Amino acid sequence: MYASTFIFRAGQYDDEFHRLDRSIAETARALPGYLGEETWENTRAGLIQNVYYWESEEALLQLIRHPAHLEAKSKQARWLDGYRVVISKVMRQYGDGKLLGFGSP
Repeated sequence: MYASTFIFRAGQYDDEFHRLDRSIAETARALPGYLGEETWENTRAGLIQNVYYWESEEALLQLIRHPAHLEAKSKQARWLDGYRVVISKVMRQYGDGKLLGFGSP
């Protein structure tokens, strides 16, 4: 499993931002290999994290290469006050069973 984490500081959003954001989220959820997502906010630091989980790197690359994603990436400076992307290979996940993980049966 792979995780793509998009960490950013919000700037000024407009209608185009919201349109692209919805399009990217809908596209991701429809792609084969999409497992789920989580969003976290650190209000103290002013940061937001969107974490998408994927069955494979190939599934993740489908989103990265999608036209809506490429368009948003080229325009990000209009809406964000900085960003970072972290792509990780998930080695394992575990817990007490009360929270289902992504890719779990």
